[in-house]
Amino acid sequence: MIGHADAAEPLAHGGDLEEARRLFPGAPEPFIDLSTGINPYPYPLPALPPDAFARLPDAAATHRLAEIAARAYGAPSEAHVVPAPGTQILLPQVMALAPPGRAAILGFTYAEHARAAALAGHAVVEARGLDELAAANLAIVVNPNNPDGRIVSRDALLGLADALRASGGLLVVDEAFMDVGPPGGSLAGEIARGNIVVLRSFGKFFGLAGLRLGFALAAPPLARRLGAALGPWAVSGPALAIGTLALADAAWAEETRMRLGKAAAALDSLLIDAGLDLVGGTSLFRLAQSESAPDIFQRLGAAGILVRRFAQQPTWLRFGLPAADGWDRLRAALMEPRRSQTCDPV
Repeated sequence: MIGHADAAEPLAHGGDLEEARRLFPGAPEPFIDLSTGINPYPYPLPALPPDAFARLPDAAATHRLAEIAARAYGAPSEAHVVPAPGTQILLPQVMALAPPGRAAILGFTYAEHARAAALAGHAVVEARGLDELAAANLAIVVNPNNPDGRIVSRDALLGLADALRASGGLLVVDEAFMDVGPPGGSLAGEIARGNIVVLRSFGKFFGLAGLRLGFALAAPPLARRLGAALGPWAVSGPALAIGTLALADAAWAEETRMRLGKAAAALDSLLIDAGLDLVGGTSLFRLAQSESAPDIFQRLGAAGILVRRFAQQPTWLRFGLPAADGWDRLRAALMEPRRSQTCDPV
């Protein structure tokens, strides 16, 4: 039963299970959270030495992580890598690398970029095409895009960076989902050009969002500014240790990409069978649409399943991948109306 008059108000972000329980009192527990694009098959946590928790993070460990991250992401060197406690905390600092002016964001996309740009003093506009970004002081592209998985080609982004450079503009490319993006699609290898900053998320692909680890990749002068803004000991000892191991594990990453691809295909089939139309996504989340999306959101919530909805696109629902024990509950909740129709007497 949905017992609140404001249940039609979308959640501001995915992952808010406290708000979901408020909206859907009496829903079965545990809630299945499909409202985020986080790998449900996380990297296996290693045993950590006690000093990872007891000591302040070691500068040498931070350098090792930066070196491994540069290799994993294709950045020129560790001097181009800024480890941080998640990319979210980097956003205001990255936006402040450009003097206050006009920030253009390729929409429709994740809302936090606009908020962070405004906090940095920019006048923010949403653009519908790359040509609208070229005249900005600060241009922001999420690639692959959240929530529809849109891909902007590497060549197109480099052309945009060249256009921005002519007027002193900065290009920020958020590659939070590039671990499952097209091979060769990242701009990490191009950051030495000087006016490109690439953001990479660790927690989504490795399924360890609670660890809070992310990276800014930039030319050394920009990287030093970002590192100074974060200050010492920005990344915890456990995050340094786990991130270093995980980013060096290329075999796990390749196996995981294949596993996620198969799971995303299975989710597509389930959504289509339930009568939804696919809009796009990545292998970490799928975007579907239906005129019945508000009813589907409420039916799933009442069944203890949280998906992502959007105030600007009320027919859209974004689905993360269920863990192994969540598929049957999702299938039952999605297919219930169809079963009822099948059972109705003629």
